[in-house]
Amino acid sequence: MQDYEPIWQAMRYLAEHPREGRADEVWLLSHKPVYTQGQAGKAEHILNPGDIPVVQVDRGGQVTYHGPGQLVVYLLIDVRRRKMGVRGLVDLIEQEIITTLASYNIEAKTRPGAPGVYVKDAKIAALGLRIKNGWSYHGLSLNVNMDLGPFKNINPCGFEKLEVAQIADFYPADDHLLQAVSKRLTDALLNGLGYQAHYDKPGGDKSGQGAAE
Repeated sequence: MQDYEPIWQAMRYLAEHPREGRADEVWLLSHKPVYTQGQAGKAEHILNPGDIPVVQVDRGGQVTYHGPGQLVVYLLIDVRRRKMGVRGLVDLIEQEIITTLASYNIEAKTRPGAPGVYVKDAKIAALGLRIKNGWSYHGLSLNVNMDLGPFKNINPCGFEKLEVAQIADFYPADDHLLQAVSKRLTDALLNGLGYQAHYDKPGGDKSGQGAAE
């Protein structure tokens, strides 16, 4: 379980100091409870944060919640090298989330004008990206098996009374569900990007960093 700000600062540093030939990276983790507010976020969407900290960040989008039992995937991708625009990367991420959910017999979809992935009318995955020096950072959060209560204290992603969902609402949850979903989604994302997965050995970087090769 990682504090939000050190991870954010680490990926921002890498985007601000690009190194020639550096490999794309995918970071997998879960955060301690935190609300993050996008750079154009409006304060009125934070209704009652209570003891949960609110961090103003430099990604797109409005406010969302991160907490235990949620899978967060940060994508540090050289989009310039790939000649890929933001829209193309968003489309790829959304499609691979939908593919992953389908493997759990969960039918999901996107919504025009509302980035993310939905099951019926409930949001199950949120997206927020930033491009700097040709590198993407930030990424996605997928609700797996968590306490959804803190979402009631915000307008998730700036939508009033938006319902949220998680995989555990539709699929039997156990202690290994988050790990299993992490592997399936990472494999799907790396496949979509044209890579094979390469994971750090146990005991490596606490960020949950894995390189794409």
